[in-house]
Amino acid sequence: MRLDKLLAQEKISRKTMKQALLKKEILVDGQVAISLAQNVDTGLQELIFQDRKIQGYEHIYLMLHKPNGVVTASKDKDLPTVMDLLPQPLQSNQLYAIGRLDRDTTGLLLLTDNGPLGFQLLHPQYHVDKTYQVEVNGPLSFDHIQQFKDGIVFLDGTVCKPAKLKILSVSSTESRASITISEGKFHQVKKMFLSVGVKVTALKRVQFGDFTLDSELVEGQYRSLNQEELQIIKNYLTKSG
Repeated sequence: MRLDKLLAQEKISRKTMKQALLKKEILVDGQVAISLAQNVDTGLQELIFQDRKIQGYEHIYLMLHKPNGVVTASKDKDLPTVMDLLPQPLQSNQLYAIGRLDRDTTGLLLLTDNGPLGFQLLHPQYHVDKTYQVEVNGPLSFDHIQQFKDGIVFLDGTVCKPAKLKILSVSSTESRASITISEGKFHQVKKMFLSVGVKVTALKRVQFGDFTLDSELVEGQYRSLNQEELQIIKNYLTKSG
């Protein structure tokens, strides 16, 4: 949550916030706050305002293994959504997915009610890498590795940033690989492989930034982030300052 919004919930006026900021009377984990717009979570960080500890609000952070056939949306009149996979009490907590996965793409999805965090993780300036396991309907070669490294160019002239392609297995009818990208163009991974002459038949996200899909989570299951993963969130929050 933005620092100013959290303090507003404590009935602190905007004028008082600004004065406290200028006087360095707002501390986040012992460090002087530098902006009222920075993202904070009092469940993970200690917030001191003019020598008073602010309890604030503890955000929710979940890891979900998205299954095939489910859309990344809060509601859909025709199709099941990732929110339908959660129990009703969680559905009512204004959760949303950080980023999206196509309906036929499976894998790691983070859910939270911390809006600014999602913006931060998806903003191009942070260059958050995403890694996918891919199956395609034809052979891949070392030439393709170089093409991905150089930056794939779509038929419409769109140039992708350099990506890391690792070939896992190859045959004349099917290949398996992993690909790491740092941007999120529409249907990007599928279009990248189409540009080199093969079609994606299966796509699974296994990493998002510093988060790795829990191998014990079967499709459709979710869990709260563990302490190590919450520390990753805390590190991102620190960057937001």
